[in-house]
Amino acid sequence: MAEFIMPSLGADMTSGTLIEWQKSVGDLVARGEIIAEVDTDKGVIEVEVFTDGVIEKLLIEEGDEVPVGTVLAIIREDGSEPNQPAEETVSETAESKSDIRQSAKDGQRVHASPVARKLANKLGVDLTDVNGSGPNGRIQREDVERTAEKPQTKSERPLAQKTATKDKNKRMRRAIASAMARSKREIPHYYLETTIDLGKALTWLEKENTGRSIKNRILYNVLLLKAVAIALKDFPELNATWENEKLNIKQKINIGIAISLRQGGLISPAILEADRQPLPDLMRGLRELVKRTRSGSLKSSELADSTITVTNLGEQGVETVFGVIYPPQVALIGFGKVYEGVTVRNGKMALSFKINATLAADHRATDGHRGGLFLAAIDRLLQEPEKL
Repeated sequence: MAEFIMPSLGADMTSGTLIEWQKSVGDLVARGEIIAEVDTDKGVIEVEVFTDGVIEKLLIEEGDEVPVGTVLAIIREDGSEPNQPAEETVSETAESKSDIRQSAKDGQRVHASPVARKLANKLGVDLTDVNGSGPNGRIQREDVERTAEKPQTKSERPLAQKTATKDKNKRMRRAIASAMARSKREIPHYYLETTIDLGKALTWLEKENTGRSIKNRILYNVLLLKAVAIALKDFPELNATWENEKLNIKQKINIGIAISLRQGGLISPAILEADRQPLPDLMRGLRELVKRTRSGSLKSSELADSTITVTNLGEQGVETVFGVIYPPQVALIGFGKVYEGVTVRNGKMALSFKINATLAADHRATDGHRGGLFLAAIDRLLQEPEKL
């Protein structure tokens, strides 16, 4: 038997709310399959299962908030014996997940999931005005959200909806503040900075994009990500976490990308195995990741499996970024805007495009000498963009 638990999706997460089960008792599940949606301070996250088998029992009901590490379900792995007869398990689960139908003012029965009812109360939505899209017309969370977003008779949305949005943003800011305070309190940071000549990289990129549609063009920030990913192969101590008073080097290079949200706040989901992806695939993956982050449809592995973070504030006009490490990671790379600067080539001065790169690193895991060599490796790789 395997336990499916409430995952930790970052150092700032202590609990989560089960929004909806995507599977039922008796269903087959495969590793990497989405089986639940969980609401956190970072948004609604799709949670994957990491074993193959059959769902034996669902232990938590939709709408329940539980601490990280709580067992949500039991999965019977291939070859293992069931704990109890399937009919009994299904019966118990059916009872635990039975819909509670609430009466409307006119006596009509409303068929809605627990989380949909909870959200409707929070947003001030009358469930009799909601069209359900679930099985047998069952009202789901997204049905309530869609109804809440429809134009109201008044010029403003319901006050309850505005309050809910503000509360969500406040919780996210508190979670970020807690993680960053922990980082500065526990991690002995050191910072390094270097200036990288991007002239060759941008010239190569312009030629590479010739003939590509605007949709399929590769942006320069993907070159930066790939250079970081490849450089980490020679500096594994930076692709690691510090847990239980020891350095845990990770085998996969999963680069967390700091993404700002339109409603405020910041999330750093990961591009998994970034070093193995060709530039066009990395570009598509980055676009998709940003889109899903801002629409609130991330997978749990994209939040839980980051091994290092990259932040780029160039679009905001910032020249240099000195970041704060996201625990339990041990390093963060920052990039500023691309700007024109003077470069000396063959004894002659010329204008070229440059970018400032910084490294924030944990002194328990590495030192300035190795950090400096790491930044130099990124620089060297960007001088040969055709090899990325």
